Amino acid sequence: MTLKDIADELQLSVSTVSRALKSHPRIGKTTQEIVKRTAVRLGYLSIDLLDEQQKKNSTLIGVIVPKISYYLYAMAISGIEKIAEENGMHIIVCQSNESYEREKGLVEELSAIGVNGIIASLASETKNFNHFKKAKQSGIPIVFFNRECNDVVANKVTIDNARAAFEAVNHLISVGCKRIAYIGGPEVLQINRDRAKGYTKALLDNNLENTADYLVYSNFDKESILSAARKLLYAPIYPDGILAFSDQIAISTMLVAKERGIEIPKKLSIIGFNNEPVGELINPSLTSISQPGFRMGEEAAQLLINELKKPSILFEKRILKSFLVIRNSTNKNKI
Repeated sequence: MTLKDIADELQLSVSTVSRALKSHPRIGKTTQEIVKRTAVRLGYLSIDLLDEQQKKNSTLIGVIVPKISYYLYAMAISGIEKIAEENGMHIIVCQSNESYEREKGLVEELSAIGVNGIIASLASETKNFNHFKKAKQSGIPIVFFNRECNDVVANKVTIDNARAAFEAVNHLISVGCKRIAYIGGPEVLQINRDRAKGYTKALLDNNLENTADYLVYSNFDKESILSAARKLLYAPIYPDGILAFSDQIAISTMLVAKERGIEIPKKLSIIGFNNEPVGELINPSLTSISQPGFRMGEEAAQLLINELKKPSILFEKRILKSFLVIRNSTNKNKI
């Protein structure tokens, strides 16, 4: 049912119905009551119809992820749901689509519904974190996972991203790579900066040149990724090893290498992040850093449940283990 259905039933305008549901002072009390009764009778669902008691009795956890289609987040949602159900709670899953404005609106809507807490992974556009701070101030616990936020004091679950990148670059060096690049995601993300630090440290520790032109960033849209990859691979002297922020970026980079006529792994070795299932299916198969998405979700949900049961001013950051899955995109011995 929609607002228009209610408006047609009562022969009112959609704007009048909307205001009546929100108890707007410009709408008379009688009209408000008629609209609300009709909405309930027609089966219209809206947070405006929840009374304060219903909000207090809520057993809901809000989950905000950049995109549900990302493998890591699909697995994390399953982990969150498992722990929520074990504790008699339910989850509302929302995706920000990497948009700050949408993420901000989702936090406000979930707060208005009366969720018990919010588990979130930041959108790539987010630079201002006041919406999370406001939710915390109103008594809603926040847990960040994967993409963390250093500006908000809260429980967090992640991997050691700098260490993971460091180990990945060391693997590229071990297979003979000497000109190694990093294609990151949006520079604003803390997780991206951590991976860049690990990349840089590995180069320095192995006395390899840290070339500024080999550290490039992209947004998550396909054209931005292809542009970053072409910037590297169409250079007169192109890298012989690339660490990518994600498997999606790595796979797009492999397409550019094919376009350019660069053989993988003979002339170029590539490593991605997230170990998505598609990595096994492409040719050559993709070496990738595996992150424990399901467990990440479990840990984030458990931290939230713990905080709901026993509120504390102390917060925890849980760092989970990742590992490198070696496949043919770096295995020069299997050419």
